[in-house]
Amino acid sequence: MSANWTSALDRARAHSPFLSTGLDRHPALAELLAAGKGEQAMAWAKAAGKDAPDTGAALRREKCALAVALGIGDLAGAFPLARVVEELSDFADRSMDAAIAAAIRTRVPDAEPAGFIALALGKHGARELNYSSDIDPILLYDPATLPRRERDEPGEAAQRVARTLMQLMSHVDHEGYVFRVDLRLRPASEVSPLAIPYEAALSHYESSALAWERAAFIRARACAGDIAAGESFLAAIRPFVWRRSLDFGAIAEIGRLTQRIRANHTGPTRPGPGFNVKQGRGGIREVEFFAQTHQLIHGGRHPSLRLRGTRASLDALAEAGLIDPEDARVLGESYDRLRTLEHRLQMVADQQTHSLPTDPAALDNVARLEGFAHGAELVAELEEITERVGSRYDRLIAQYAEESPSRAVPAPEGAALRDKLAELGFADPAGLCDQIEGWRSGKLRALRSDAAREAFDAMLLPLLAAFAKGPEPERALLRWEQLLTNLPSAVNLFRLLEARPALGELLARILGLAPPLADALARRADLLDPLIDASAFDLPGSTEELIAQLSRGEADDDYERLLDRVRRRVGEMRFKLGVQLIEGSRDPIEVGQALCRVAEAALAVLARAATTEFERVHGKVPGGDLLIMGYGRLGGGVLTHASDLDVVFLFTGDHLSESNGARPLGATLYFNRLAQRVVAALSVPTAEGALYEVDTRLRPSGAQGPISVSIDAFERYQRESAWTWEHMALGRARVLHGPEAGRAALQQVIRSVLEMDRDPAKLRADVLEMRTTMAQHKPARTPLDIKLARGGLVDIEFITHYLQLRDHLGLTPAIPEALAALAEAGKLDPAICEAHRTQARFLVAARLLMPDGEEPPASARAVLASACEQGDWTCLTEKLAESRRVVAAAWQATFGEELEIDR
Repeated sequence: MSANWTSALDRARAHSPFLSTGLDRHPALAELLAAGKGEQAMAWAKAAGKDAPDTGAALRREKCALAVALGIGDLAGAFPLARVVEELSDFADRSMDAAIAAAIRTRVPDAEPAGFIALALGKHGARELNYSSDIDPILLYDPATLPRRERDEPGEAAQRVARTLMQLMSHVDHEGYVFRVDLRLRPASEVSPLAIPYEAALSHYESSALAWERAAFIRARACAGDIAAGESFLAAIRPFVWRRSLDFGAIAEIGRLTQRIRANHTGPTRPGPGFNVKQGRGGIREVEFFAQTHQLIHGGRHPSLRLRGTRASLDALAEAGLIDPEDARVLGESYDRLRTLEHRLQMVADQQTHSLPTDPAALDNVARLEGFAHGAELVAELEEITERVGSRYDRLIAQYAEESPSRAVPAPEGAALRDKLAELGFADPAGLCDQIEGWRSGKLRALRSDAAREAFDAMLLPLLAAFAKGPEPERALLRWEQLLTNLPSAVNLFRLLEARPALGELLARILGLAPPLADALARRADLLDPLIDASAFDLPGSTEELIAQLSRGEADDDYERLLDRVRRRVGEMRFKLGVQLIEGSRDPIEVGQALCRVAEAALAVLARAATTEFERVHGKVPGGDLLIMGYGRLGGGVLTHASDLDVVFLFTGDHLSESNGARPLGATLYFNRLAQRVVAALSVPTAEGALYEVDTRLRPSGAQGPISVSIDAFERYQRESAWTWEHMALGRARVLHGPEAGRAALQQVIRSVLEMDRDPAKLRADVLEMRTTMAQHKPARTPLDIKLARGGLVDIEFITHYLQLRDHLGLTPAIPEALAALAEAGKLDPAICEAHRTQARFLVAARLLMPDGEEPPASARAVLASACEQGDWTCLTEKLAESRRVVAAAWQATFGEELEIDR
């Protein structure tokens, strides 16, 4: 829709005394606006104070002219809401900066302004100021750098600057005022000075700040004065605002705050005369708090949510899968419209009002300023908007009312606890009662504080009930005690379990069914946190998306912090995938493929970081790059929770060249040391634990050879010296890391080696000899060892690799694709594809649910059967037996040799 400047001017003069007076005061500006020259009008307004006698007058004149230019442009439809609020916010920044400089120079005339910081909060921080906003800065100062007279104490000098700044900004004279300044958001505002020392503020936010102060700092930014020092301060308190672990004490406070917003509003609850578009039900504040609540809870783990603008935050929450995209759209569009109507209310007389007039004539006047025929039309639109917003905020209140832990009701003790445990069905209620009393006695660090014991009592009975009806209650309780023993603090875990009882049931299944997940929880109880996200049961994205996700972090991350961050995020992903598997929400093959993508992404990110770190000291080898190949399950694209990473390192370029850094190395030594650095990045435990076991024994010449060789040396070795088993292993090799040209060259080498002419008889003899030797030295530990048992996965792989090398068909590292190609070519019975799928599914699930290979308990059998799409354990064992018979038949058809399998 094109701008209508004439209508805007007519409505302003008829319905806005403030804008009408401004137009009369600035006829040159009015002339530009009447001609539709909006940008020239804005430039004129920003220069309106250039001839003023002092800073205060200059700012007041610019404020008046800017308000007129923006107001008319807004009414005309020439300036969208985003432009209006950003221009007002930018003017507030300029004003604060000019006022700080003037205030310092009032006392120290020749000083360069330094050591004084203004942090913008609220709408100012978000660059969303309205026409008649207060601004709510926090003023900080650095005693060491703030300019002052020699006899002035730093604290007194800072307060003089603050008081002068307040006078310049807020004093009203014949030219108006700049901004009303409210400093009550500063730490301990009832007793603290107007400006706070930098270190004192830092100490407050790190130790004693309240939940509402976290919410306030979501939108904080350094807006004026010493910007660099302000940004440094915000970076220092980032862990206070954005917490990695969910703080369910804070979530309880958020639950109370969400309800308090409604409870404290005493005006009309529905649109009509006197309705407050900011604080009323379905108003501006509810949209803002909807976004901020989700940001506070999830922003610690999702850096993409750390945004200041309300619309941008809603969109980011939807993109992250944390709120419904339709909710984001409706709330965002409603927010913009509510803000526009708020502006109309304030344009009338430049008053900081958010309420519809109670006088019918005044209500009609506001409506006509917006272009409505009368006030009833404005009220009708507000009814629609506020209902859309209010209903969504109702759901938020309901959610956090449910999730906010109530005051703990003391759990029963002694005989009452024993009776309750017997009622729940525990086999030894007396023994378990003694065990629980032992926990309470203080022998566990996690239960030594009053707060911990109170939180423990609040969730104890629901958790015990979940254990009682979950799988393997005694095993779950044993692992629960191990978890408590390992945790220095568990208050947050207890509050989480109280707030989300369903998580207690899930925890019971995790502890009862999956030892690897139980072990991970014992190290990191916060692994339960991500399970409350709406996206917890989504599969990770592509490898490229995961690389971007693992690379995304704080701008000041150093190498050690990067290692910790990757370990933490990979641990969360692996844990969530394990939960998806035991909950039956995903096919085990999908889980295995996702585990592989996560590993590939971690390898890529850490290899890149290790290379960058290495190059700082040793420089680069001209024309040389590191390449990494994945073998085995990593190369084949499906990992289990117990998989090592089988990798081989190579490099491109001339092995006789030398690096160009401060400490140069020859190419071979350079890439061997770099490869060792990558292995360490992947495998060495840090504060966040270990990541992967890395196996490099498949490299040329095995464990005795160099860890990294040139592509030329690798090709020469493969053609002249490699054993048949090494060529078989090459059938599942895949290039995972390195520049495109190097990857293509290496892939060509792999292909050419696999397509070498071979003596079929010798190939057959080698393969059979290797399998016999392997069966002798590494037999199946139990009948359920589907990998090593005859007729199992290893035999499928031997058949596949033998046919690949003999017939040069199905040359792909993914076994299912290779089998499909060989079956299509008539080399195998297609039934082997389904046999492999059954066994692969079982392996992925079994590595999580029965990692020791022993026959699982009844509860784990049911999960395994479901994961493999079988009705029960008997059906599953019969399906596995049938798959092994199919493999035995394929072995017979391929090698002319009977395969003995357990019947």
